Amino acid sequence: MSEQRQERADAARNRRALLRAAERLVAEYGSDHVSLDRVAAAAGVGKGTVFRRFGSRTGLMRALLEERSLALREAVTGGPPPLGPGVPARERLTAFLDGLGEIAEGNAALLTAHEQACADDKYGEPSYLFWHRHIASLVAEERADLDAEFLAHALLALFDGELVRRMTREDDPRRFTRSVQRMATALLTAPPAPPESPASPASPASPEPLTIPDPPATPEPSAAPDPLASQGSSAAPTVPGSARSPER
Repeated sequence: MSEQRQERADAARNRRALLRAAERLVAEYGSDHVSLDRVAAAAGVGKGTVFRRFGSRTGLMRALLEERSLALREAVTGGPPPLGPGVPARERLTAFLDGLGEIAEGNAALLTAHEQACADDKYGEPSYLFWHRHIASLVAEERADLDAEFLAHALLALFDGELVRRMTREDDPRRFTRSVQRMATALLTAPPAPPESPASPASPASPEPLTIPDPPATPEPSAAPDPLASQGSSAAPTVPGSARSPER
């Protein structure tokens, strides 16, 4: 029994050592340049230990990101307000987005690695389900007229590693978080949409009367030409026997 406890203690110690080594290397070189060999060497363990604990480099990054969000999860479930219960839902949501944004801004590369690891089942990943339920419950508490399930997905979709990296600048490191908070506030304070009036059933259209076009007019036959009409109008017609012979 004592040997099993020692093995578990050794495994937990190795896990912590690997995560701390990975954290130092990521801070120094960036996650794209951190290999399992370098992590194992920095932690003072064999490479096989890294594979057994995390399976791959992506699994290591995923575990590191989940560990960094563990404190936020605990604060949300049982910590003091504003992250924990005890304040209005809008205030809790703003505080939660601040905490999640801080993790994203400081770990954009790890966030990308996490997305790649969960690409096949993003919406079924345990961490995603937890955050989604939390946001959806706060939105529903604040605005029962909104589609809380959809809006929770929409807000979480903003936490894209590449987007966070693009929006985070040295002179304004909290720009991303601030913008997400403002978007959430705008959604929760927008006036309710007017109720949609029920559509009246369309009355059946009366059939249009059938129009039969008139047949084309047939031209009348032209009259035969009058041979007398060709003579001059001043000449009178000659009637036989009507002319008197001169007297003798």
